[in-house]
Amino acid sequence: MAKDIKNITVQLPDGSSMQKLGQGTWKMGEDDRKAEKEVAGLQYGIDLGLSMIDSAEMYADGKAEMIAGRAIQRYDRKDIYLISKVYPQNACREHIYSSLDRSLKLLGTDYLDMYLLHWREDADLSEVVYLMEELKEKGKIRRWGVSNFDVADMEDLWKVPDGNKCCVNQILYNLGTRGIEYDLLQWQREKQVPFMAYTPVGQAGALVTEAGVSKEALMSDKNVLEVAEKHGISIVQLLLAFVLRLDDMIAIPKAVSPEHIDENAAALDIVLTDEDLEQLSASFPAPTEKKPMEKY
Repeated sequence: MAKDIKNITVQLPDGSSMQKLGQGTWKMGEDDRKAEKEVAGLQYGIDLGLSMIDSAEMYADGKAEMIAGRAIQRYDRKDIYLISKVYPQNACREHIYSSLDRSLKLLGTDYLDMYLLHWREDADLSEVVYLMEELKEKGKIRRWGVSNFDVADMEDLWKVPDGNKCCVNQILYNLGTRGIEYDLLQWQREKQVPFMAYTPVGQAGALVTEAGVSKEALMSDKNVLEVAEKHGISIVQLLLAFVLRLDDMIAIPKAVSPEHIDENAAALDIVLTDEDLEQLSASFPAPTEKKPMEKY
């Protein structure tokens, strides 16, 4: 188990930092019967040191934010790092204030540490950036970023005034989905913009696209099994360690049970060798050509 999870961080362009490992809330709030366990799971993680929580207005139509809000009530707000995301259709002057206020109310707070544009769609990037900076000035958010942006999107963002104040890009990344390694990884490194990986241990089978790999395929792969066995770790820990190996990569796996949360936290201590990475790449190679960005 990593001894000081809170101090294992990634530097952001504005000089602040984020924890390298946080807690995701996607799929939370979808079943009221599981709410108490989900709240307790987030609290268990916070007590362990995983005090960064990622959510979105989209997740269970705000119920995931409500779960997160309930979970953090007993903690000092300054000790929690809260992230949420706005729909692209709400990222305009007509809607962003009410959208953010709803998220803040559900989360039981008066500010976000990070606010993300969930995906680009038809959002006017110039307006989005202007509004994000305005929300910073009003103290409603500390900083902002984007999600599911590929190279062309990031280039367009950099062309608008203050677009380079983007602090992070949250993307789908795991051993079976390595598309960002072709060009986006290098582009953002040159601009010193880190990543947040969602679904870092693989997608559920029903959500896999043509270019993707199911979680089941990752969990049963011979090379994955061999490397995990060599280190004496679980497959989930190996898959998470693969993502965390990158210095500028943050991960936000979702877990509810204490056992799974402990398992995730312990992945911070795992160091994969070049030989390990070669063996994993034999089954799931890095891309050799540009592929459409996978997202959901």
